[in-house]
Amino acid sequence: MRIRLALVNDYEVVLQGLANMLRSYSDDFDIVELDMHVPVEQPVDIALYDTFAQAQVDGDAVRTLLANPRVGKVVIYTWNFQEMLTTTSQRRGVSGYLSKSLTASELTTALRAVARGETVTSPDPGRSAVIGGDWPGREEGLTAREAEVLALITQGLTNAEIADRTSLSINSIKSYIRTGYRKIGARTRAHAVLFGATHGFLPDRHRSPGPD
Repeated sequence: MRIRLALVNDYEVVLQGLANMLRSYSDDFDIVELDMHVPVEQPVDIALYDTFAQAQVDGDAVRTLLANPRVGKVVIYTWNFQEMLTTTSQRRGVSGYLSKSLTASELTTALRAVARGETVTSPDPGRSAVIGGDWPGREEGLTAREAEVLALITQGLTNAEIADRTSLSINSIKSYIRTGYRKIGARTRAHAVLFGATHGFLPDRHRSPGPD
C-alpha cells in the first residue's frame, strides 16, 4: 500500500530536504502536498509536520491538522523530546512523534506502522545528530538548532518568544545565538536579521507542488 503523505512546514528548503530524504522510497509514498502555511487540501493518509521554526505539538497548527477531515493521521517530526511535548502529543491523539535522528529507512518503517494504525514514539535521541532533511544556512555551517533560532529571530521573535516556541531555556537560546552569530559574522541582532532576510530564513508563504 502506497501512503499518501503531506509534508507540513513553512520553509521550502526544509520540505524539499525531507522529500529528498524519502526519494529512495518512492514505492512507499505519494508525496501529494508540500504544504506551506495553508491547510492540507487533498485527502492524505499522513500529514508529517516538521517542527523547524514552527509551533510545537502544543500549538494551534497541530490542533488544526488533527481537526482536518482530509488528514488521516498526524505525525510530528522533531528534535524536541521534552516530556511535556511527548505527553501532549499522546493526549491530543498524534499518531507519531518521530526523531530527526532517524535514518530514511527507520523513518519509512515508522510511517508505515502509523499507516497500519499503530502509534509510534521514537526514543529520546539525546544529543544524536540530525540525519535527514535540510535547513537554511546549512552551507554556512549552521547546525539545525542554530538555524532554527536564527529563522525565528528573522521572523521578529524575542528571545523569550523563541524559548516559548521551541520549548528551550533562555540560556540555550542565548548559546545558539552566540554560536550562530559567530558563524555568519553577525555582531548585532539587526545584522542577524539582515543576513536571515537575504539568505532564506524568512518563511515561504505559498504552496509548492509535490514532485510528479
